[in-house]
Amino acid sequence: MKPPRRGETRRRCGLAVIGGSGLYCMPDITNPEEVRIKTPFGPTSAPILLGSISSTPCAFLARHGRGHVLLPSEVNSRANIWALKSLGVERIISISAVGSLKEELAPRDFVFPDQLVDETKGRCSTFFGAGLVAHVAFDHPFCARQSQLLYRHAQGLGLRCHQGGTLVCMEGPAFSTRAESEYHRRMGYAIIGMTALPEAKLAREAEICYSSVSLVTDYDCWKDGEEVSSSQVLENLSVNVTNAQRLIARALAELAALPRDCRCAAALSAAIFTNPEHIDRRTARRLGPIVAKRLKIRLQDAHENA
Repeated sequence: MKPPRRGETRRRCGLAVIGGSGLYCMPDITNPEEVRIKTPFGPTSAPILLGSISSTPCAFLARHGRGHVLLPSEVNSRANIWALKSLGVERIISISAVGSLKEELAPRDFVFPDQLVDETKGRCSTFFGAGLVAHVAFDHPFCARQSQLLYRHAQGLGLRCHQGGTLVCMEGPAFSTRAESEYHRRMGYAIIGMTALPEAKLAREAEICYSSVSLVTDYDCWKDGEEVSSSQVLENLSVNVTNAQRLIARALAELAALPRDCRCAAALSAAIFTNPEHIDRRTARRLGPIVAKRLKIRLQDAHENA
């Protein structure tokens, strides 16, 4: 799609779904419009699809690209989150495949984690730097109210689902060794995946509410006779993806009406450390959709206190 001409405005929406392995499209989207957004961080994983699901405006982005062409380490999360923020997105539902580290979290179950552990290597996990420093709070990495709403609707659909637990994000693309899997179990982690980070950190910096709908496909490799395989993952994914689409259709309208009175919405309010007089203006312009609101406040405060 061509970029909007001068004077035109691109459609905006407050909700977005980022689809992981197996979820490359949303067939329930009506009045679809495909947009390609140029970002200062390069191209997004795929064109963003704008439309409505159950009469609720939303955006959809395939995390791994059309045809699943991107490794977890190759996903350009900064471009993806920047582009969604520029469209007015305030809430992201992240759909991703995970391995289970606990007996009770069986393949085809849904998990709504409340904690994250970062074991990725070399992924850029911040928008900031280059003359503009910010440190956001990340003690609660997922939006609790949003996750609770999604969990409640999953229960209403009769899905096997679990609320809470720690998601450990590994680098990949190979699955775990047996030693790694057993180590993660001893640490008490619940599930393991490859894509929640840096996505969740960037969403927090962008003041976007972010929740993970984690679809269990396997028992990682710790359980004898249940070792992970690509064929097993794909079989369970096909079932999980259908249920994930049902969940989104059911929850979206209520999610759109949910008040944004959580800490996610104000993550940058006290996070920018750089003195306004020393902020690199080129960096500030590059991060326009992310920081415009907060920098305007900071610069006004500096002027009033001068």
